Amino acid sequence: MENKVQEALQEIQRGTSEIIDLESIEKLIKRYYETGENFYVKAGFDPTAPDLHLGHTVLIQKLAVFQKFGGIVQFLIGDFTATIGDPTGKSETRKVLSEQDVLDNAQSYKTQVFKILDESKTEVMFNSKWLKELGTGGLISLASNLTVARMIERDDFSKRYESNTPIAVSEFMYPLLQGYDSVAMNTDIELGGTDQKFNLLMGRTLQKAYNCKKQQAVLMMPILEGLDGIQKMSKSLGNYIGVTDEAFDMFGKVLSISDDLMWRYFELLSNKSLAQIEELKTGVENKTLHPKDIKDSLAIEIVDRFHGNGKGEESKAEFKKVFAKKDIPTDMDEYTFEGETWICQALVDSKLVNSTSQARRDVKANAVSVNQEKITDDKLNLQIGEYILQKGKKNFAKILIK
Repeated sequence: MENKVQEALQEIQRGTSEIIDLESIEKLIKRYYETGENFYVKAGFDPTAPDLHLGHTVLIQKLAVFQKFGGIVQFLIGDFTATIGDPTGKSETRKVLSEQDVLDNAQSYKTQVFKILDESKTEVMFNSKWLKELGTGGLISLASNLTVARMIERDDFSKRYESNTPIAVSEFMYPLLQGYDSVAMNTDIELGGTDQKFNLLMGRTLQKAYNCKKQQAVLMMPILEGLDGIQKMSKSLGNYIGVTDEAFDMFGKVLSISDDLMWRYFELLSNKSLAQIEELKTGVENKTLHPKDIKDSLAIEIVDRFHGNGKGEESKAEFKKVFAKKDIPTDMDEYTFEGETWICQALVDSKLVNSTSQARRDVKANAVSVNQEKITDDKLNLQIGEYILQKGKKNFAKILIK
């Protein structure tokens, strides 16, 4: 049994940024193997944003890991706290949703997350159930558990205070209410992003204050980088892979990430074991495996997860047909550059031409394309992003500018 517990802990710790009270997690898993008793793992989600991308699924997949080892997932939809708005990194309040909007968004969440989570081991909960009943006296009692000085220690509050940016008193309530959720739900472990640390720790503080006979462990996951490999995955930045993306688009987006970023995606998104991933890395390093083939396998796994088994291979075949028609090879050399890059220098550094003067002549001769579009400006500077450079009909290179 001890081996099973250690294997579980290894899988739980994989890819995490920080864990507070790992000993408690170990005890819960050990108790599950000894007695079959389940424990409760909480994660909160915003009812205003049910449209998920792979960055969101990093946390959801970690919830699924806990389900394998006795965890019952408390999938909390913060319909009450959304009326206040989480002040983490925010400077404006959110719109208040109707009850029907919340229910519609909750249904959308279920459609997406149960492609990852085991529905039979998941409880979808709404914090309005207990927070509406808290009342004025309950809120005052809750607020008495934290001093203003302690609240101002929180990084985003301290920055706003020092810069004389207004902080509404209601915003102080958000972490308190999130912490009280853990009291009401009798949570054993809470998961969140690294930017949520203050709020996550509040659950521990309040469980102690309310004599819950437990203090939840806290597990924080890192923020997944988007397709550019630089900024966090975000719809507003356009560097995301949506859970509801069409299979073909999802496959192509995964293939577009750099070879270095691929390993980060494997660690945080793949169901392959760490040992299996290490074998793949070794194969790439000793050149018995090609990075393109490894990336194909990652894309197939992700597409299958959200579209069903077999859809990944179908997308791969379709992708090859499309690229064959465009005469673009699916396998090409990749290069990474730092900062804004002059097109002629990029052509030289990616070994498509021998000199910048030759590059100038090729550009002027209409022999150079960037992302399949001919260019004639030999002074063009490429900004941060990914590009496919083409010189003539058969010379290609993929470049990433950071």
